[in-house]
Amino acid sequence: MSDHATKSNGQGAVLALLAFAIYATHDAVVKVLGETYSAVQIVFFAALLSFPVISVILLNDKREGSLRPIHPWWVVLRAICTVITGVCAFYAFSSLPLAQVYPILFAMPLLITVLAIPVLGERVGFHRWAAVIIGLCGVLIVVRPGVATLQMGHLAALTAAFCGSLASIIVRKIGQEERSVVLLLSPLLGNFIAMGAVVPLVWVPLQLADLGLLLVVAIFGLVGAFLSILAYRKAEAVIVAPMQYSQIVWAVFFGYMFFDEAVDAPTMVGATIVILSGLYIVFREARPNVSSNQPVLETRGRTETVTTPRSSLLQRTLDRTVRGNR
Repeated sequence: MSDHATKSNGQGAVLALLAFAIYATHDAVVKVLGETYSAVQIVFFAALLSFPVISVILLNDKREGSLRPIHPWWVVLRAICTVITGVCAFYAFSSLPLAQVYPILFAMPLLITVLAIPVLGERVGFHRWAAVIIGLCGVLIVVRPGVATLQMGHLAALTAAFCGSLASIIVRKIGQEERSVVLLLSPLLGNFIAMGAVVPLVWVPLQLADLGLLLVVAIFGLVGAFLSILAYRKAEAVIVAPMQYSQIVWAVFFGYMFFDEAVDAPTMVGATIVILSGLYIVFREARPNVSSNQPVLETRGRTETVTTPRSSLLQRTLDRTVRGNR
């Protein structure tokens, strides 16, 4: 590898670490807000505040074509999955220690590997199957059914991991044919419709300071996405993707400093197993002739929600905007 490539990979890794530090801060702010407001209300207002920026980006995509999806049922299913992912992830961050939520969400590469078989026709060999099984055992160590008291937050985190994985696989299936504007706009509309219908039932009057925190959530989600784009432009995916696991370090730090959360041994053991399994799948997919779809590498790490849009779609839209304005 040349010195230039090494330097570029190093810059990409630093940008990715910064992106995931901002994402982790985003999640800590969600946890603060979750002490007062429901996940539904947080998602609704965070989506509302992030909508103007996303709208400006989408309106600059000047390619001819309508917003009618080519694969409407897949688009609708993905939008539903993204809405569920956001609400469940926000609820999990609000109700569980941060260091317990991340290992469960880190099961996404494992679930994506499994879902890629029926949806993408991916062939998964012994090595990746072993990583999936071992990683899911790590999730069980974190959750400890029958030993620790299971909470709704655990179920919410598991649901977010599954729905987020399914949404990512759907993008891999239809992403080359659907316009990026359709794939970015559909979760936004889904959140406005679904959360807007439910938010009156859980409404708590907003304090001005909390409105500011909601704005932070919206801004940090978008800033993290843009930094992820820069990271993937600088470095290879196999370098950038593993950086998502740095969020567990921030989870331990934020949990200890601001939420009086202690991390027990089973959580750390389970998290380590999940992370190592995910890393193995990432590096395995990067090898030639192992994966025809590279579903995990192409997921770009972060769980997609309305405040943290899929960076690959955002990058594609931005690239087309730049080309269209030349």
